[in-house]
Amino acid sequence: MPDIHVSAAVIVDHAGRALVVRKQGTTRFMQPGGKPEAGESPVQTLIRELDEELSLKVAAADLRPLGTFISAAANEPGHRVVADAFALHAEREDVVVQAELAELRWLEPGDRTSVPLAPLSEEHLLAFAWD
Repeated sequence: MPDIHVSAAVIVDHAGRALVVRKQGTTRFMQPGGKPEAGESPVQTLIRELDEELSLKVAAADLRPLGTFISAAANEPGHRVVADAFALHAEREDVVVQAELAELRWLEPGDRTSVPLAPLSEEHLLAFAWD
């Protein structure tokens, strides 16, 4: 099964809500982030993606490494996603949907059912937001 490498952010606000996003033309919500460009480290990828997708400016020091996680890809059948994940804090007013994103949601603590979730979020990443 081919691998898709990404960097992903587990973003939580002051009330413990976790941010998930949905890309245009897709149905599942996931943590923001994306694929690296040539020569980028996982941290550099995430800093660029958060700026492009959410207009969220972060520095490397703002990111807490969580590890590397593997799940079935949400939007590419027959592929796995290999994600370097990082945690950070942001508030609703800090983020704006842009680029390829269609919408975002702030999930209440423990909410894994109000929106369809990508396997990576459901199986691994949301646990870091609430557990």
